[in-house]
Amino acid sequence: MEVAASQEEIKAWFDQVYRRKGFAYLRPRRAYDIFATLLEATPGKRHLDVACGLGLMLKTMSNRGVETHGVDISSEGVRQAKTYCPEATVAVANAESLPFEDHSFDYLTCLGSLERMLNREQVLQEQVRVAKPGARFCFMVRNSEHVIWRFILKPLGLQNKTGHQDALNLEEWTHLFRTCGLKPVRVERDHWPYFRLLEWIWPFRKVDTSRPRKLRYPLSWAYEFIFILEKA
Repeated sequence: MEVAASQEEIKAWFDQVYRRKGFAYLRPRRAYDIFATLLEATPGKRHLDVACGLGLMLKTMSNRGVETHGVDISSEGVRQAKTYCPEATVAVANAESLPFEDHSFDYLTCLGSLERMLNREQVLQEQVRVAKPGARFCFMVRNSEHVIWRFILKPLGLQNKTGHQDALNLEEWTHLFRTCGLKPVRVERDHWPYFRLLEWIWPFRKVDTSRPRKLRYPLSWAYEFIFILEKA
């Protein structure tokens, strides 16, 4: 895949999207509850969300009593995140060089963003560096074997090249995480499509979006994977 010319190009694309679409570009806040559940987040711990966008994961962790921090390459995203989640500490930063001391965080998240980053190994090594021993990580990443990516987006060149949209398969993601010092604990299918279907079928019934479900289709069919990992 043709990569974006620079970090500046990717930043400019996200600034424009967040300025024009705002929260309409992202999932609603309730879609993030499952990530906190899978992390087994507990009050009093410290959390870092890399590529935090408008702060939806920050708000989710803050609601659970976690001290939360976020970084994003988009200055517009950070501006809106500070308004949406003022209790969080949010800053503009490149994920390849995090502005934190070693062993600073108990939880780290990076949702729907790692596949867009130019140097994934460096990004992961930086997250491992700032993680405490035994820290838990949550990544949501795109699956290159999903029918939409494999037979439509990729072959027709419809992926977002300016925003550096990319994907790997389950084995490739697992290998990448292991080589960067992370041990997979659990891999789940992205639940949000299933939750949306339930909300459409039963519009007057509250769907618990924080509870993982036993989805019956093969893991390799998932549009996106949710990886829970520990610092090896």
